[in-house]
Amino acid sequence: QVQVVESGGGLVQPGGSLTLSCTASRSISKMYAMGWYRQAPGKQRELVARIMSSGNTNYADSAKGRFTISRDNAKNTLYLQMNSLKPEDTAVYYCNLMDNSFYNNWGQGTQVTVSS
Repeated sequence: QVQVVESGGGLVQPGGSLTLSCTASRSISKMYAMGWYRQAPGKQRELVARIMSSGNTNYADSAKGRFTISRDNAKNTLYLQMNSLKPEDTAVYYCNLMDNSFYNNWGQGTQVTVSS
């Protein structure tokens, strides 16, 4: 198992930016896939962005062009740069690290609130 800790959430005005970080307790260089998910009140958790071990990325339609997922293997950290934030981006954001056994490691989540 890997301990996962997210940070960087907060309150931001519409149009603003935030960068979320997800730090793992051990190396992420050989993780099969790493991703960011979010869950808004009353809604199901949904994928926002994912990066594979190959470096390939995929994004939810709602995130394309505004969000960027990246990783720093040396720091065991996954990032989500979020720009042009909208009120509908308000949610708890979760980091997911899937290892090569396809075991999912989840963080506790970080709240992002977009409001004026």
